[in-house]
Amino acid sequence: MNSMNQLLGNVGIDTSQSILLTKVFLLVLAVLLFNFVVRRIFVRLAVQLKKTENEWDDALLDAARKPLAWGVWVVGIAWVVGIVSHAFDADTLSFVASLRDTLLIVLVSWFLVRLVSVVVSTLARPGKHRDAWDKTTVEAMGKLVKAAVVITAILALMQHFGFSISGVLAFGGVGGIAIGFAAKDLLSNFFGGLMIYLDRQFSVGDWIRSPDKEIEGTVEYIGWRITRIRTFDMRPLYVPNATFTSISVENPSRMHNRRFYETFGLRYEDQDKVQAITVAVKEMLLAHAAIDTQQTLMVNVNTFNSHSVDFFVYSFTKTTKWAEFHEIKQQLLGLISDIVALHGADFAFPTQTIHLMPQQVMDTNGS
Repeated sequence: MNSMNQLLGNVGIDTSQSILLTKVFLLVLAVLLFNFVVRRIFVRLAVQLKKTENEWDDALLDAARKPLAWGVWVVGIAWVVGIVSHAFDADTLSFVASLRDTLLIVLVSWFLVRLVSVVVSTLARPGKHRDAWDKTTVEAMGKLVKAAVVITAILALMQHFGFSISGVLAFGGVGGIAIGFAAKDLLSNFFGGLMIYLDRQFSVGDWIRSPDKEIEGTVEYIGWRITRIRTFDMRPLYVPNATFTSISVENPSRMHNRRFYETFGLRYEDQDKVQAITVAVKEMLLAHAAIDTQQTLMVNVNTFNSHSVDFFVYSFTKTTKWAEFHEIKQQLLGLISDIVALHGADFAFPTQTIHLMPQQVMDTNGS
């Protein structure tokens, strides 16, 4: 220390200033060392916590890593600046303390927001001893908690800077009426999104469509104002959430079966074979592995059409996957065609029979 003071004295710095610079140097070095130690502790903790089955300690560590690292710098720099200000009798101690407290409030809020994000992502995926939560519900809860954290942080900062929270809340009550009239569409979309989260009529990843509007596709994102739907031709469709409060929404993703419903027409000359064909088709459906025999299954003559005797097939497949259903449908159509051919019958097509009177036949032959 004496050697350093002598060296600083040789370059024109007196003893008091050299002592101050030495203190500042040591304090900065202490902050750097403490920050290094904190980082090493976090690395070692991360390695150890990954070996445990508890997933929440990992979430807490991940959320606290960056805010705590920045907190070390904020406290350390405020400490150094405070010592320098005190040595020079500078009137900056209160400002430094106020700035330090402000940054600490921001860092605590940042930590809580990060913690909520980590918890939401953890709950949305299955764990070792639990099932995944509904993604839409978890995200809604996360957004509400984040909004509460941000609002609380803003109010805390306003209180810290001397603003009266009661006055702000009173002003908010009066101003809320004017804001409500000015932003009624925004509020209606907000509450529409809240109803989607509460009613859970659809979730991210569901295929939905509306018979009231031209809305059909896969839900990609549910926000507080809009819902993004990817149509089947891969176009993004942005729908205001308020729309879903006034229209009917069909959710095919939640159906338990897909319906196979087709009508087949046989020739009138095969009318005596229709009964045997319908019985054979029904037996085929009952024995088919892809047909859900617990659901309605019907094979009956439907009507005598202008050129055919029609029978319909009404059943449900076990699968709900669109591509797999069409593979099964193609297979069933082929089997029904084979049954019709096996009974010596054929499908009808539009025909016309002309009956000629004997005199008309003679006139035709004479001409």
